[in-house]
Amino acid sequence: MTKLEELLKVIKKNKVYIQTHNYPDQDAIASAFGLKILLRNKGVDATICYNGQIDKDNTLEMIEQLGIELFMVDEVKMKPDDEIILVDGQKGNSNMEDFAGKEIACIDHHPKQEVDSYLFYDIRSDVGACSSIIAGYFFENNMEMTVDTATALAYGIKMDTAALSRGVSELDIDMFYYVYKRADAEKLRSFEKCSLRKADLEAYKKAISTLKIQGRLGIANIGADCSEAIIGSISDFLLSLAEVDFTLVYSHRVGGLKFSVRSESKSVDAGKVIKEALKGYGDGGGHGAMAAGFIPNVNTEKEVAEMARLVEERVTRLVTAI
Repeated sequence: MTKLEELLKVIKKNKVYIQTHNYPDQDAIASAFGLKILLRNKGVDATICYNGQIDKDNTLEMIEQLGIELFMVDEVKMKPDDEIILVDGQKGNSNMEDFAGKEIACIDHHPKQEVDSYLFYDIRSDVGACSSIIAGYFFENNMEMTVDTATALAYGIKMDTAALSRGVSELDIDMFYYVYKRADAEKLRSFEKCSLRKADLEAYKKAISTLKIQGRLGIANIGADCSEAIIGSISDFLLSLAEVDFTLVYSHRVGGLKFSVRSESKSVDAGKVIKEALKGYGDGGGHGAMAAGFIPNVNTEKEVAEMARLVEERVTRLVTAI
């Protein structure tokens, strides 16, 4: 029995919800879209939903050009007995809102957490992109995919593995080759043209001016009210420095302090570092190569400065101790 067949066995209704993590990125959206097509081909109607905001232009461009339909959670009338399939995240994560329905299944590529409540799960933390897992479902079941589905999955794999250079597995490589042959290369190129806005350059300027390098650790405060997308992008940007193997980037936004971390060191796990660094104040997690975290209820300039200093000290200690 294939993984898709196992999933179909636990679905009891003709309609399900596919939930991504909050502020969904290209991989989360592509995975949800691919799963929706798989389920539709098997007679199950699925609605993609999320919480938060989609604030990166190339993600919005992907959604528009590929005709991906997804909804904020308050736009759908979910009931307690509705069935939810989680993709690219797990129940209990700080970035996975608890919706009204029941989570019957989970497909993810982050480190495994509590799974007892799922009727089905396929969690592979050694895979670089959730899109690769979904592409594998098409391959395993010999199911045709549309050009738009292939394009979405190819873009999801490309973005979450930094063009097959970060956290990549054999499955990512095999599935990227599989979907790229079926994708619209011109659309993929057009998404790349929408990766930055002029206003984003201020955040890059701030990152460069505040950058501190301690050993192989790069730390930057990129200012207030930066989007989820730009925080991650700048973290990737700083990791490209020859002197840096690990990055900590943060921005104060309404409600708290947001962190993004990246690691190119095999001995330093980004997800474990940020989770430990925020213990007692907030929560975080992710992969060995990339992760994020959030501390709520940080409002005044004094609170921001004190909390940022505390996290910087903890991360520095954790990274330099290894």
